Amino acid sequence: MFVQRELRENNIAEYLLYMWQVEDMIRAAGLDSDRLYGTVIKESGRSDAECSEWKQWYDDLIGMMRSEGKTAAGHLQVNENVLMLLEELHRRLLDSNRQPAYRELYYKALPFIVEFRARNHSTADGELRDCFNMLYGVWLLKVQGKPVSTGTGQAVRAVSALIGKLAALYREDREGTLELE
Repeated sequence: MFVQRELRENNIAEYLLYMWQVEDMIRAAGLDSDRLYGTVIKESGRSDAECSEWKQWYDDLIGMMRSEGKTAAGHLQVNENVLMLLEELHRRLLDSNRQPAYRELYYKALPFIVEFRARNHSTADGELRDCFNMLYGVWLLKVQGKPVSTGTGQAVRAVSALIGKLAALYREDREGTLELE
């Protein structure tokens, strides 16, 4: 939870990937915050008050997952909203003549995005969802100790550069310093 606050403020892309990880962790714990308390929260070394706050955060997420029907798969609406904000900024950046560096990163990543979509028979709305799915999928492979091919590594570097730039520009946009026109 404490990481979530910092990431949301400083790097929206890492925040979104973190929240996807939290959703999966909650599912792996059987939507049981007591299990999460015993395996994640209690072992964090935080104060009792912080642990209690953290457990409440998990309880709230579990309640949202149940009410939104996301107990087995999918992402919470709050996370979908973040992705929609990023998609909207992505389109604005591509349309802007003042962001050629972003457009260049996009065109470097585009062949990898297209290939990812084709390989995964993606019908998801938006290229950014596919970018985040790629990054999350490769992270899962690494966590499982599975190898990542050279080609996949190249794709991840290109997509990571694009998403990293998007996150930085999102922060500028929130601060009111982003120049698009």
